[in-house]
Amino acid sequence: MSAPKKHYSIGIFDSGVGGLTVVRALMERLPLESIVYFGDTARVPYGVKSVATIEQYAAQIVDFLLRRNVKMLIVACNTMAAVALKTISAHAKGVPIIDVIEAGARAAADGRGGRIGVIGTPTTINSNAYARRIHALDPGARVYSQACPLFVPLVEEGWLDHPVTRLAAQEYLRPVLAEDIDSLVLGCTHYPLLKPLLRDVAGERVRLIDSALTAAELAAARLQQTGLAAMDAEPASYRYIVTDIPLRFQTIGERFLGRSFGEIERADW
Repeated sequence: MSAPKKHYSIGIFDSGVGGLTVVRALMERLPLESIVYFGDTARVPYGVKSVATIEQYAAQIVDFLLRRNVKMLIVACNTMAAVALKTISAHAKGVPIIDVIEAGARAAADGRGGRIGVIGTPTTINSNAYARRIHALDPGARVYSQACPLFVPLVEEGWLDHPVTRLAAQEYLRPVLAEDIDSLVLGCTHYPLLKPLLRDVAGERVRLIDSALTAAELAAARLQQTGLAAMDAEPASYRYIVTDIPLRFQTIGERFLGRSFGEIERADW
């Protein structure tokens, strides 16, 4: 790939629909930037797979996006950010990388030594990536983590306020809420679709932290620093690429994004 240029797109990738929260935040924060979104819908969920498998998938996706001339990569999958960031960096030399764990940790760490809950996939939680980054930013913080393996399949199924989903949320959140947390990091980009339900279960006192907005702010700053911010010569374009039949992605994703997709492409590996 040639050196990134201003008119290139921002590449965003996730295991499924979850990264569309980051796409939505970017559309609002950076309306001049074109976006290519890659959702690995054929192989979701990632959070119960081995590290070696996730690294292999991440490398494939990065190489695919680089061939489409992207100027920045945003790792919108917390699981990939937790265990495959070195692999991603090795394949994307010369291209700025933003990851949602860094963004979420920055949003959670306020320097006041808060009590922070983190929910995510088993792989993300077992990596301890959030706790390490939050402690690096705020040494006095106390972090309580909880794996929620059922959430991604439930979101992909569209069961956003189903009794089964509510029951799972009550069970998963009980241990972290018992620690009297003041903030809860939604450590998977699928989880914001469950935000109304999670708000109901956690209560109004607990601050819910969604890394999408912080990721968009980090992307804006990095584009300015590197001189890669788009000019207003051409309107932004948005492309969506998936690895499996796109019907369910479109149905759930448009709800996620709050707008119509237009054409959805199926990846030709």
